[in-house]
Amino acid sequence: MQGFTAIELMVVVSIVAILAALAAPSFTPLIENWRVRTVSEQLRATLYYARSEAIKRGGRVVVQKLSNNGSCTTAVTTTEWDCGWFVCHDTNDNGSCGATEPILQRNETPSQVQVSRSGGGATIKFNRWGLVSGNWPGFSIVPTLKSTTSSAARGLCMSSGGSIRVISPEEMPCT
Repeated sequence: MQGFTAIELMVVVSIVAILAALAAPSFTPLIENWRVRTVSEQLRATLYYARSEAIKRGGRVVVQKLSNNGSCTTAVTTTEWDCGWFVCHDTNDNGSCGATEPILQRNETPSQVQVSRSGGGATIKFNRWGLVSGNWPGFSIVPTLKSTTSSAARGLCMSSGGSIRVISPEEMPCT
């Protein structure tokens, strides 16, 4: 007879489990970097999209943070954008997205990532030239329960001319 005995199978499974337990912690920084990078690229793409829509529509485009909902409860203040954001056409030009105004794009952030906006509130309004009306956006994107000094952390800064750059933890906050 050929095949494996139960003892041989148990030894192989034990060895695989031990190797997996040793390898898992080394993947944590990689996963954190991937999550932060994904969110920073989504936010960058959203801001570029909102700029182009504002130019196309003659202004009245707003990026607004998503409020807490059933799946996300970490965006308590106006500076916490952890749940995500959406872009709307601000038809009544009041600087925020109402329930009847058309949503142009929506992004939800993956779990385990904190997104904080500096120098502003829950909305970013774009004028007809595609420039931000009010404070220029600056964001800190970090893994949950980590600080801006974490190697995975990134900052996202938008200049007065509308260019957007992603910065490393050493350069944070946006200036």
